Amino acid sequence: MASTTNMTTSSNYWDFLFTELADPRTNHWPLISSPVPGLTIIACYLYFVLNFGPKYMANRKPFQMQKTLVVYNFIQVLVSIYLFAEGLDGAWLRHYSWRCQPVDFNDNPVAMRVARGCYVYFLAKISELLDTVFFTLRKKDNQITFLHLYHHTVMPMISWGATKYYPGGHGTFIGVINSFVHIVMYTYYMMAAMGPQYQKYLWWKKYITNLQMVQFGMAFAHSAQLLWTDCGYPRWSVFFTLPNAIFFYMLFNDFYKKSYGSKKSTTPVTANDNNTKPIENNNSPKVASKEL
Repeated sequence: MASTTNMTTSSNYWDFLFTELADPRTNHWPLISSPVPGLTIIACYLYFVLNFGPKYMANRKPFQMQKTLVVYNFIQVLVSIYLFAEGLDGAWLRHYSWRCQPVDFNDNPVAMRVARGCYVYFLAKISELLDTVFFTLRKKDNQITFLHLYHHTVMPMISWGATKYYPGGHGTFIGVINSFVHIVMYTYYMMAAMGPQYQKYLWWKKYITNLQMVQFGMAFAHSAQLLWTDCGYPRWSVFFTLPNAIFFYMLFNDFYKKSYGSKKSTTPVTANDNNTKPIENNNSPKVASKEL
């Protein structure tokens, strides 16, 4: 009897947490209704890159994957352009307040456009797990660092929660600026993957890390407005977004100092590298703000 009661209580709590609190407009979309599919994908991802993948590749030659990387990075550029354009045209340049913006939970075209953008952003974060898979298959294990894994694990969970509970409003600003950074970043990696003849055009590599740090500063400043401005967007979100922005900034700043602070290094590295073999000494962790 007690067991049945406990099961009923657990079921009620599950329904409350993942159904009643969720946005009914997005909760039925694939991978959103339950946290299990997304967490399973992340668990499989971590198992592959930390255990199975390295063991599988231990006695094998690294895959080159040049054409695959060019196509992959090109698709990521297109997705980032779409998200950046949608975020500006569908929200921040036409309908949203830069100071504080609540979530519109209605079914009108503007609100649904933003909700769909949040969902595509979530799917993009899932697709970016392939960055690490490619590192593993190419035996670039030194690029799979804590910074890299933290980013790729946290971002899908954050974007899942945003799509499920608050698909729109103030928090989407982070996704918009992150999408712009990814346009620049994945364009660089696409060109790097195209071969050594393009290396002379990639002198701006270290500025990608600068751009990533700028986005964390912008995310912090924008989110901090909720501390003194109330528009209906959950103010408790700052207890996650602000420390996370500071943490990411510190990690990237430390990376920048180690990578570019020494004049001994003739070929700098960046915090997100998935280029191909002809570009030498570009073995650094992949972190895409999506970061945020």
